[in-house]
Amino acid sequence: MYQSLQSAVEKLARWLAWAGGAVLLFLTLLTCISIAGRAFVSLNIGLGPIRGIYDITEIGMAAAIFAFLPWAQLKEAHARVDLFQWAIPNGMNGALDLLFNLAMTLVAAIGTWRLYLGMLDKQSYGETTLIAQIPVWIGYAGGLIGAVGFVIVAAFCVLRSGRRLMGYPA
Repeated sequence: MYQSLQSAVEKLARWLAWAGGAVLLFLTLLTCISIAGRAFVSLNIGLGPIRGIYDITEIGMAAAIFAFLPWAQLKEAHARVDLFQWAIPNGMNGALDLLFNLAMTLVAAIGTWRLYLGMLDKQSYGETTLIAQIPVWIGYAGGLIGAVGFVIVAAFCVLRSGRRLMGYPA
């Protein structure tokens, strides 16, 4: 059962990371097109920069960043201070791992909850971006997809570190 759960969580994290990468590639392409469009403004042929490129980039970057969080959590790639890890017994390291994964799960859950409430707030007020007039809640919804994945992966990491602490293979 653990192996199938591990496989499902890894697929989720990988899919979200690929989606985040695709969003970044799309934003890069749009930015290049917009910059190239600025060169055509002086020619007066009807081409120019993409209207609202800053708004689009802001929303896309938020969604991409949240999409990368599950993969970073799964691969234990978040910032750590390993300065004294060599001096701490393995059991204590395992207990600290479990504690930090519990804390990260709590932070991920609270952050996701607050992101959801923020999305509902932006939706109820009908707030839009300044230039492109894109509803702001769309950016929150894009980030929420990765945030929910982050909570799922973080909860799995608690299970994984608990198994390690008890001596089971992770």
